[in-house]
Amino acid sequence: MPSPEDMRRAVAGYVQEIHRAYHDQALTFPPAVRGRMPLLGGGRLTVAAVAVRNLHVLATRESLGPLHGQEVSLESELEGMSWELRFFDSVVTPSLALVDETAGPAFEEVRHALGIGTVVYHFVAQPGSGLSGHQAAHVGTGLANGHSAVARDFETIRSRVRGREGLVDELAGAASAGLRRAQALLAQAIAPRDPALAALAADPDPDPDAVRRALLVSVGGRTQWTPPPSAQPLAVDRPDVVDERPADPVATRADPG
Repeated sequence: MPSPEDMRRAVAGYVQEIHRAYHDQALTFPPAVRGRMPLLGGGRLTVAAVAVRNLHVLATRESLGPLHGQEVSLESELEGMSWELRFFDSVVTPSLALVDETAGPAFEEVRHALGIGTVVYHFVAQPGSGLSGHQAAHVGTGLANGHSAVARDFETIRSRVRGREGLVDELAGAASAGLRRAQALLAQAIAPRDPALAALAADPDPDPDAVRRALLVSVGGRTQWTPPPSAQPLAVDRPDVVDERPADPVATRADPG
């Protein structure tokens, strides 16, 4: 059975390889897309490894305060990215003992136990082979592809809503921070006459991906699109929107956005 030190080293290596794969994949994207990808936006991340029934690995830009008690942290950096990896279990954070994962990973409950409101990513990993460099490379590449798809969508939306670019920038920021309701309300403000966005804005827990896709469709989708003459009513073709992101190899619920 691995010691706590062995487990911490394994998790630290897993996180580093995720970030390495993310960075390498990001180099294949245009500079403007890379500039909008959350892990490459500058600033220090805090990555929390949380042991409940499942092992949760989540990154946030929120401060988790100073270390206390038996808590342990490790500092790392790679290709301009820097992060602090901190380890939590029910000994360090007693409220984690109340998290029930008998029916599956409890993403929201784990975040609540740590007091975290926004995340850059949140995965569930399996100790042992699930923490291998090979698995981490899949996760990092998939995460980068997902974040780049989001960045491309926001660039497309921004180019088609002249005069409302500031709202799109706020929407992108809300997406990076994982603010679900804010994303829906901002999307409705950008396209106030769209019934799909109105319905999402009224939802108490809207799906951020659905919000972004609906807004993208509202401004013409990913295909080439020319605004109609201003004297005519806005008529927009609404093609089906295909999710370009690959399936994640691990159970995940990440707000990339």
